[in-house]
Amino acid sequence: MSAIITEKFRKHNATQFYESFSEASASVYYLFIGKATAFTTATTTGSDSSPPTPADAVGETHYYAWDSMLAAKKIASSDISYALPRRNWTNGTTYDMYEHNISSSNTATSGASNLFDSTFYFMTTDYRVYKVLDNNGGTAYSGAEPTSTSNSPFALGGYVLKYMYTISASDAAKYLTTDYIPVSTDSTVSAAATDGAIESLVVTAGSGYTDGTYYSAVYGDGTSQGTSSGAVIRITVSSGSIASFGLTAGTDTTINSAGAGYTYGTVNLGDDYIFSDSSLSSSTSLGSSGTGGAIDVVISPKEGHGNDAVVELGGHYVMTATTLSQAEGDDITTANDFRQVGLVVDPTTYGTSTVASDTTVRMTHVVKGSSSSGTFEVDEQISQASTGAIGKVVEWDSDRSLLYYQQERFSGYGTNATTSGFVAFSGANVITGATSGATLTPSTTTETVTLPNSNTLSLTTGYANPELQPDSGNVIYLENRKPIQRDSDQTEDIKLIIEF
Repeated sequence: MSAIITEKFRKHNATQFYESFSEASASVYYLFIGKATAFTTATTTGSDSSPPTPADAVGETHYYAWDSMLAAKKIASSDISYALPRRNWTNGTTYDMYEHNISSSNTATSGASNLFDSTFYFMTTDYRVYKVLDNNGGTAYSGAEPTSTSNSPFALGGYVLKYMYTISASDAAKYLTTDYIPVSTDSTVSAAATDGAIESLVVTAGSGYTDGTYYSAVYGDGTSQGTSSGAVIRITVSSGSIASFGLTAGTDTTINSAGAGYTYGTVNLGDDYIFSDSSLSSSTSLGSSGTGGAIDVVISPKEGHGNDAVVELGGHYVMTATTLSQAEGDDITTANDFRQVGLVVDPTTYGTSTVASDTTVRMTHVVKGSSSSGTFEVDEQISQASTGAIGKVVEWDSDRSLLYYQQERFSGYGTNATTSGFVAFSGANVITGATSGATLTPSTTTETVTLPNSNTLSLTTGYANPELQPDSGNVIYLENRKPIQRDSDQTEDIKLIIEF
């Protein structure tokens, strides 16, 4: 049995995801950062210079990502966009062209067997996006950079182009990457689109035809098909061959009238279907000796070229763009690095079943010292007397005697080296840094501490839990990266591309 997952299915899934950020019963998405400690062959596999590929496994996505999570930021509906693979305009480049029937038996110029894998659109340096309706027989673009925003197709560089939309300066700054561009529909272009209009042709020149100008109706299922009120093609024959498709009447074979409503169409070059006038009232012939010529109509996308740029250009990608500015509510550490990013949907607030709503959340554990000595080092192992608890330092705030830490599943990271058992830090037993030798005696006071940026941290008998409930919600995206060092005056723009 042969089957395919269609572009419509991919776009449907992308739409469902996109709309879930803003619909009436919207989902809540957080971008999270994590993994302050290095990737190693003994723990996660891989290395910081060659991060491991996350496994789509229950352990990694449902549990372990939470253990190393540092902080998270809620993604607003204004921080998402449909996206496309980036195709830059460069003079001298051969682009593919739009056709409705690209397949393994009718490949694009590039060899692509799927329209949306082909290079049938491009973006200029002014962020204008154009669809290629004709690529001059698969030759390189040769001419000036396009700037037209006309609603009608136009010829330039040997190509026939259709203006689709312009990426705004703000969207370019927010979403543009080296590999992807945001996509949206221009309302003016959309309003001008005609469903089922014939706007391009594929011409086989043939030979032996009588030079001249001729007209032929497009038959098929369009409105008034096969008549002068439907789509009509103006045929130019020169030197015995049918001229290629273009927009210059008298030189090119052109579309005299585009018609509407076509989902398929045929141009018949037989004597009974050729006329000398556009009203199709004076019958004529292309000549008795012509052979091998053909004119195939290219069917426009549903509702016409430009009606929906997202659908027409293959926008089955959704991009999120999240900015982490310095410490962000004192929740996002600036004292350490991170090497993992991900998306979690509908996590709950710690200790509750209520879906979280805070803009930013801290995901480390915190212990406040009643007394301390020395300076704890980031990523060093810490251990607690009597309890045997083991962890890793994320940050040490010496001014407030606050020790931020995590406990991962690995020996020496969060589990006992002898028993491999997990023990939580608790009580007032001394905590010692394995590398620095620093010590901290946990406080037993329940109190609220004011943090560097005037936010507050509530501690219960000296300890504070993460702000999201670990293992709640669903981790739906996970990516390992080379280490990214944070700093108090640093901002990270994190863009995630989800392909459906």
